Amino acid sequence: MNNSPKNGMQRRNFLKLSAGFAAGLATSNVLSAKTADISIIPLGLCNHSLRALKWKATQFIEYAAKLKLDGVLLNSLNNFENLEPAHLKSLKKKADSHGIRFYIGAGSISKGSVQFSDTYGNPEQIVETGLRVAKAVGSPVVNVRIGNIDDRYSDGGIEARMEESAKVLKASRSRILDSGIKIGFENHAGDMRSEELLELIKAVGTDVCGVMLDPGNAVWALEDPMKQVQLLGKYTVCTSLRDYQVWPSEDGATFQWTALGAGLMDVRAYAGYLADLCPGVPIHVESISNEHRPIPFLTEKHMEAYPNLKAEDLTDFLKLMRRGRPIPIVKPADGEDPKVFEQNHQRFEFNQSIAYLRDVCGVGKKVSL
Repeated sequence: MNNSPKNGMQRRNFLKLSAGFAAGLATSNVLSAKTADISIIPLGLCNHSLRALKWKATQFIEYAAKLKLDGVLLNSLNNFENLEPAHLKSLKKKADSHGIRFYIGAGSISKGSVQFSDTYGNPEQIVETGLRVAKAVGSPVVNVRIGNIDDRYSDGGIEARMEESAKVLKASRSRILDSGIKIGFENHAGDMRSEELLELIKAVGTDVCGVMLDPGNAVWALEDPMKQVQLLGKYTVCTSLRDYQVWPSEDGATFQWTALGAGLMDVRAYAGYLADLCPGVPIHVESISNEHRPIPFLTEKHMEAYPNLKAEDLTDFLKLMRRGRPIPIVKPADGEDPKVFEQNHQRFEFNQSIAYLRDVCGVGKKVSL
C-alpha cells in the first residue's frame, strides 16, 4: 500500500467521513424512475441462480421454457454438456423452438488472476473458443472477467490484471470484429469498481467491448448499484441481476444478496435505466442469497486493495449502507437434507425474483404465467 502523506491524509478523511455517517447521517438514495418502457426488456435466467441443481444447458433451456422466459445466460463454458458443433447446433435449435436466446460467458482472461483456469487454453484461446460457441448458439456476446476481490491484493494490484485482460482483447480485436459478437466485461466478485471497468473497456475499444453489468458485485466493491447503472448503462451489453442488503458492522459493513424485491434496490427504477440506456439488453436473474459477506473497510488490510480511493468516492456507498438492515440466514429444518434445502431455496428465490419483475415491475416481453 502507498503510505505517502497524501494517501495518509485521504485515509484520515475517509475515516472521518465514515464516522460521520455512523454517527447518524441517513439520507435517501431513491432515484427517479426513467420513462422508458420497461415491458420491452427481455427476461432471462442466469445459470448461477440454480447452481445447486448441477444442471447443464439442456435443462436450463427446458426450465426457461417452462417459465416462458426470453433468454438463458450460461456464464461459463462448463455449463455446456460439451462444445462439439453438432451439440451446440442442437441446443440452438431447441432454444429457438421456445423463443429463447442464448447469452454466454467464457470466464477469466487474466492469467495472473486467482480465478484463471487453463481448461480451455490460454487467455487468447479462451476468447477464441468463446466466440466459436457464441456463434454456434446465437449469443450476441461473450462475457469475460478478471476474477475476484483477491486480485486487488495480487502483484501489481488490479491495474496489472486489467492490463493483462486489455492486452488479450486487443490481440483478439480482428477476430472479435469479424465474428460480429461483442465482448461483455464483467465486474465480478468485487474485483473492479465501475470507474476501473470503464477505463478498461475504453482502452480496448467500445466497438468490441462493453459491460457485463452485475449490481450485486458493485456492493462488494463499495459502490451504490443505482449509481453504477447510470455510469455504465450505455455501455452495457449483458446483465445478471439480484437484489442486496448492506448494513453497518463494527469494522465496516456486512452485505447479503437477496431475491429481487427483497432488498434495497428500486427495481423498477433500475429497469428503467436499463431500458433507457441500453434498450434490448435483457435482465438475466442471478439470484444468490443466504450468506453474510463482510466488507471491513475500516481496517487497514481491506483498504490496501484501494490505494487510490478518495473519501468522496465512498459517499454513495455509505448512504446506501445507512438505509440497510440485517437479514437472517435461513437454515434447513431439523432432519432436512441440506442439499435438497439448498436446491429448493435457490429455486424459490429465482422464481420469486421473476414474479416480482413481471407482476410488480412489468418487466418481460412474454405474458405472465
